Amino acid sequence: MQRRSLCRTVFSRVPLGLVDKARKLSRMEELLAIAERVVGNVEGNEEIEAFVSRGSSVSVKAYGGEVESFTSATSAGIGIRVIADGQVGFAHAGTLDEDVVAETLAEARNNRAFSEPDEWVGLSTPDGGTPLVHDNWDESVLTTPTADKVQMAIDLEQRVLGADPRVTGIRTAIYGDSSGEMALATSTGVRATDRGTGASISVSAMAKDGDDTQIAGGYDVNFGPGPLSIDKAADDAVSRVLDLLGATQPKSEKLTIVLEPRMASTIIGILVGMLNGGRVLKGRTPFADRKGEQITAPSLTILDDPTDGRSFGATSVDSEGQTAKPLPLVKDGVLQSFMHNTYTGRRSGEGTTANAIRGYSSTPGVGAHAVIVEPGEGDLESIIKSVDDGLLVSSMSGLHSGVNAVSGDFSVGVSGRMIRNGSIAEPIREATIASTLQKMLNDIVAVGADTEWQPGGSGPVSLAIADVAMSGA
Repeated sequence: MQRRSLCRTVFSRVPLGLVDKARKLSRMEELLAIAERVVGNVEGNEEIEAFVSRGSSVSVKAYGGEVESFTSATSAGIGIRVIADGQVGFAHAGTLDEDVVAETLAEARNNRAFSEPDEWVGLSTPDGGTPLVHDNWDESVLTTPTADKVQMAIDLEQRVLGADPRVTGIRTAIYGDSSGEMALATSTGVRATDRGTGASISVSAMAKDGDDTQIAGGYDVNFGPGPLSIDKAADDAVSRVLDLLGATQPKSEKLTIVLEPRMASTIIGILVGMLNGGRVLKGRTPFADRKGEQITAPSLTILDDPTDGRSFGATSVDSEGQTAKPLPLVKDGVLQSFMHNTYTGRRSGEGTTANAIRGYSSTPGVGAHAVIVEPGEGDLESIIKSVDDGLLVSSMSGLHSGVNAVSGDFSVGVSGRMIRNGSIAEPIREATIASTLQKMLNDIVAVGADTEWQPGGSGPVSLAIADVAMSGA
């Protein structure tokens, strides 16, 4: 993992009529006014969209009881789309200066002439829905003194180093936060505002026992710095790294792998990425023609539910201003839906599912907001007790090269603890698990009820997958 905070900007859409916390709302209304001025300049048969955003971020890295690096940044920008006769022109600028905004609109108009006509392009229109309000904004991200943020990173490092004599060093100890506000306006009548904050602490610890050195990390994340727990992040990292000491390469065999929510999130995330409408239209997913078919074990139900306020990805509308709503992706193992923005929805004939995502410097893409696995039964401990011969996976490596999103082939490096007769046994490393994603999903034998909200907004649970090939010594 790159040396950075686990913090992400978590956006929450706020209807314009909401009047509490007036200072922050007035800032968003200021952004909306800029967007509305742009879309008020329609010429002829063109459509115009303006996406305006403003944000801030802080990152503190501690090392040796001191600040290794400190970054504080603010940003603002606008992205403008102009559409006419099936041609799209786009331009963006990293400032909200009035003259630059005018130049950006002119540039978008000029760029339109160089695009190929596409019958499916067009801006979103108001859908008439009533968004469920989420206001996941924590003002303390902006008001907490910088010295306090620095101290959290330093305290996190010291807490881990003092936890156990076998912990010999820290690769990174980081505090990070971010805030973001946006406004969207289109000449087709869409109006939306958006704001959110996020804060996190993360640490990567090294432990040594004889000639064996292991590395593992821990973190905590919330909407603001106040609820963050140094003890939680430190204990997470320390317990994980100590669990791996003495790890050896295992023998090759077929077994059941057990994935805690953090690891299960990786598998579920790969599947959900394959249900992207853009990939489906290009045929770059093994599930493109399998809607209505069983693609996982019947015990698995997955939905993208941005209306769940517990998620760090909770939102009221997508980035094209469409009302967010729960989207069943897989129900009882059967593929229900693909995710679409306005363009892929029109081209596929299925319509948008309010899954547009974007920043000011890009046109809308397609993505999930808050992927949630419907809870099953039991927790990680009870699942482990049900396994005679297995592996509790604590880390995966090589995901970018080891997973083929077109064919579903799956081969990644793993480390973890063996499971013998329902009990945790020896640690292992330098092993590889191999299968196909399709087979793994159908071989799920246990779905836990232990939802654990992840920094990216997902809510996975523990899973057990049978008959997975592990290669070792």
